[in-house]
Amino acid sequence: MKDNQLRTIRVGHSPDPDDAFMFHALTTGAFETPGYAFEHVLLDIETLNQKAQNCEFEVSAVSIHAYPEISSDYALMNCGASMGEGYGPMLVSKKKLTLEEACNGTIAVPGLKTSAYMALRLACGDVDIAVVPFDEIIPRIESGEFESGVIIHEGQLTWADHDLNLLLDLGIWWNENNQGWPLPLGGNVVRRDLGEEACKKISEWVKMSIEYSIRNPVAALEFAMQWGRGIDSETNSKFVQMYVNERTIDYGDDGRASVCKFLKDGQNIGLIDSGFSTEEIDFVGA
Repeated sequence: MKDNQLRTIRVGHSPDPDDAFMFHALTTGAFETPGYAFEHVLLDIETLNQKAQNCEFEVSAVSIHAYPEISSDYALMNCGASMGEGYGPMLVSKKKLTLEEACNGTIAVPGLKTSAYMALRLACGDVDIAVVPFDEIIPRIESGEFESGVIIHEGQLTWADHDLNLLLDLGIWWNENNQGWPLPLGGNVVRRDLGEEACKKISEWVKMSIEYSIRNPVAALEFAMQWGRGIDSETNSKFVQMYVNERTIDYGDDGRASVCKFLKDGQNIGLIDSGFSTEEIDFVGA
């Protein structure tokens, strides 16, 4: 690379307020990234999980559930985590069902590689599921096509507006059964073939972008509203604060431990390759 050439880093992330808030500073060039230019590609999380298997983007948001399959090509950053602390993906229904009744039917889930699906399996066992795009789950429960489904993103705040019933908050379930640890949902990964120095540099810039938005929330929240799918500014702010906070800057010892436990539990039920070593997760920048 010549001195006057910029290296383009494609960043894949979901079109959601929390990711938009997180990457606001990088997107708008709020600080210099010498030698590098960042290009943002917005896709739903299950599509990002699939594209990471093909090493399509240099940096990507992925589900923690999906990480073991791409770990030979990508390192997990110590920043950018989405963790559920007292909240998380929710199993909801239109009819008043018991949890047992819901688990005996077909449950709509947002993707087989999502952390929400693995958390459901850990909590409820080998249930019958149907894969449905995350933003169609609530409408298709309302229509009666599915009796229940696991909702993610802003649906975790708006489900009551649709007169749905909460059967199980998977974030609370995980917290109560794992020493109060947060439920690992999503993380940022960086492609190993960039080289160790570049991986550390890019991870540091992502961390700086998160810190910048937390320090300058007004502009970042206004930017994030563009991806709120019709939610108001109060809900937008609440949702962002749920998933962009001190934990997003640094997993913390308990957060890293929770990632390892989540993946080990996934191995125990056959959703994660038994050959994956949770002790060797990188957490670049920790």
